[in-house]
Amino acid sequence: MCWLSWLSIQWPSSALSVLLLSVVSRQMSLAQATVCSRWGAPSTEGLYQDGDVIIGGLFNLHYIPPAIDLGFTKPPTHKPCTGTVDKIINISVNISLDLEPLKYMYAMAFAVEEINHNSTLLPGVKLGYRIFDCCGQYPWALKEALSVVGGHTQSCDQPVNLIIGAPSSTLGMMFSKMLGPLSVPVISYSASCPCLSDRHQFPNFFRTIPSDIYQARAIAQLALRFHWTWIGAVLENGDYGRLAIQVFQKETEGKGVCLEFIETVYRETIVNDARRVALTIQASTVRVILIFCWYTDVKKLFVELAKRNVTGRQFIASEVWSTSDDLLKDPAVSEMASGVLGVAIRSAAIPGFENYLRSRRPDNEYLKELWETEFGCSPGEIPSLQKASLPPCKGTESLEEVQHPFTDTSQLRVPHNVYLAVYAAAHALHSLLSCPNTHSPRTNITTCSSPKHIKPIELLQHLNKVNFTTPQGEGFYFQGADIPAKYDLVNWQKTPEGSLKLVLVGHVDGFDIHLNESAIQWSSGSNQVPVSVCSESCPPGTRMANRKGEPVCCFDCIPCAEGEISNKTGSPHCERCPSEFWSNANRTACIPRQLDFLSFNETLGITLTTAAVSGAMVTTAVFVVFLYYRQTPMVRANNSELSFLLLLSLKLCFLCSLVFIGRPSVWSCRFQQAAFGISFVLCVSCLLVKTIVVLAVFRSARPGAEGLMKWFGPGQQRRSVCLFTCIQVIICSTWLSLSPPVPQQDLGFQGSKVTLECAMASVVGFSLVLGYIGLLSCSCLLLAFLARKLPDNFNEAKLITFSMLIFCAVWVAFVPAYVSSPGKYVVAVEIFAILASSYGLLLCIFAPKCFIILFRPEKNTKKHLMAR
Repeated sequence: MCWLSWLSIQWPSSALSVLLLSVVSRQMSLAQATVCSRWGAPSTEGLYQDGDVIIGGLFNLHYIPPAIDLGFTKPPTHKPCTGTVDKIINISVNISLDLEPLKYMYAMAFAVEEINHNSTLLPGVKLGYRIFDCCGQYPWALKEALSVVGGHTQSCDQPVNLIIGAPSSTLGMMFSKMLGPLSVPVISYSASCPCLSDRHQFPNFFRTIPSDIYQARAIAQLALRFHWTWIGAVLENGDYGRLAIQVFQKETEGKGVCLEFIETVYRETIVNDARRVALTIQASTVRVILIFCWYTDVKKLFVELAKRNVTGRQFIASEVWSTSDDLLKDPAVSEMASGVLGVAIRSAAIPGFENYLRSRRPDNEYLKELWETEFGCSPGEIPSLQKASLPPCKGTESLEEVQHPFTDTSQLRVPHNVYLAVYAAAHALHSLLSCPNTHSPRTNITTCSSPKHIKPIELLQHLNKVNFTTPQGEGFYFQGADIPAKYDLVNWQKTPEGSLKLVLVGHVDGFDIHLNESAIQWSSGSNQVPVSVCSESCPPGTRMANRKGEPVCCFDCIPCAEGEISNKTGSPHCERCPSEFWSNANRTACIPRQLDFLSFNETLGITLTTAAVSGAMVTTAVFVVFLYYRQTPMVRANNSELSFLLLLSLKLCFLCSLVFIGRPSVWSCRFQQAAFGISFVLCVSCLLVKTIVVLAVFRSARPGAEGLMKWFGPGQQRRSVCLFTCIQVIICSTWLSLSPPVPQQDLGFQGSKVTLECAMASVVGFSLVLGYIGLLSCSCLLLAFLARKLPDNFNEAKLITFSMLIFCAVWVAFVPAYVSSPGKYVVAVEIFAILASSYGLLLCIFAPKCFIILFRPEKNTKKHLMAR
């Protein structure tokens, strides 16, 4: 294997690079002997212009598919870079001229011509160029690069100190690594790999196209803007595709965007790969697909999709194919490509360039090939190999009046990048050749050194500091290897004739996207943004719940729990409402919790009120009966004065329960507990005194105990009841004066309502009230139990015993029920205990007596009551 072929595969060290390039510069005159035989002789085709300073240009004017038959059984064969017969390897290859790179080449030539006519830029210095075709293959590109840098082309021996080229990122890396030891600057117009921004690895590399990081970020922002969360991706097998999708995934990480599939295609096996990718897209549920591929690969994919009638997919194009005329004008893919939204290299006008292109004549092999294709004649004496049967041209053929893609300057994208690269080189040369301390006007600047002795490292230093304004008034400067990121956003729209046209719908400026959404025509043919999601966004009032084993974009919508809300679409979780608020029925908003208390209008309040009023009325009726029959033995025998006082206290007990119903207030909270405590103590005190009197009566009948009754006369009975009651009055007064119950909202019970209740500020005070009632009740129960078997035909102690058993049972059960009841039911439990115990006392003590008085008058006699 020859040394130059080996150089294209293995990167040497810096010292070895210098050595090899020195050999090139000294021995290039022996090109036929030095250059590998299977490469052929150095190309005689190109575009040349002499000048004081020469810059080089490399473009892919022809495209040769790479060989894939690498069996490693024979040396690799490289096809020739033209359509002629290679005399050494004896093969003929039909290679067509690519018009777009031809336009790039003439953009460079036009810029050089424009600079040479500029009296302020490089005055007194003529700029020249050497432009060659590298056919899209690395060996040819490297050969031409070494040839122009070494100064050994067949047109002249003047070396080139700067190359405008590297049409791909891979060639950009190769050129930079190979020419880096000599500090020869390389300015690329289309190498967009982010890796080339590394100034440590590629210190001599510059470019006039933004890094792919920015286009991938722009596409990620579009996906987020249109809420596309379920996306597919098709990549070329190279750094371009892999790095783009890595940046896209990084930009959308944690933002709910998932890639259902990432398919990779290879240039060498594109037919089979396109078929495989088409089947994947057909089976997929995604509706938005990103494509980072060369336009020829995209064309094959679209053809396969059209065969399978796969429709309804929205394609997002990268800059490498978003403006491809080959796709736009191909009717075979127009149906599939309709609605494509893409990021494109920024377009800019170059005044005078169209006239320059139209004035070209077939004075080189490239334009001759164009003439043969466009006019069907051969402009030379001998037609090319592909067009051997063509007649000679008349000489009147011209591009002046022809509508041709070569002369179309409506959308200058890559040509404008080439144009900027030439101006950047010119301004760097101007800075290098200008005297730094001169006071002369700019138009009369003299050079401080000869243009023939420019050192590439000095040119490289000035190129790093370039900052100028283009003839169109646009500022230009390098940020390291890059320029500020600017893109166009384009849309492929159908015309009434059925063809596709490219429409500008926005632009990207750094990290900012400016987009006219109403101008976009989507793949469906409407202005309705396509939906591409794995799961529909969860509506307000629900939250997303990830499905086990599936991407985060696939989820179920779970309704928010009570007291929680989600007020936006696609909420990942529900938020709990503040304590004073509760969720509405739809779980979309927190609303103030309604005040809840036991009112007279609700069923429970009406029931308890009815029971309390009924108890009071029954007590009043009993009071009337006893008052009417107060002279009968039944009334008189049972201490009528205490009986009336007991009935009065029971009526108070029934009525005090009404104070607990209704909206709590400061005074109602104080009065209800005091009324409850005092009325029940009055009631139990009467029963206690009655029980003591019964015991005293029977004890006084024993010998020697005749004086016992003088301690339990009517006056003593009244004073005893008053004493017992006053003790409770003192307890209540102390409690209510020091720490009374106050109205308070109970937020502890989570619900749509907040309970307004009387909060016990002092549990001790309430405990003392209940404890004192319990003490009197237990004492009364004990004494009544002792007196239950006293000899009497109608022993009231038995009735008191039963009544106190009921009373105590009710209040013992009250404590746990009171503690465990929620909200307003606490009040209901207390009212129920008051009413139940009051009814128990009323019925157990007075029901039997009323029955005898009203229905068994024969038993309401002294004789019957005194009988044993």
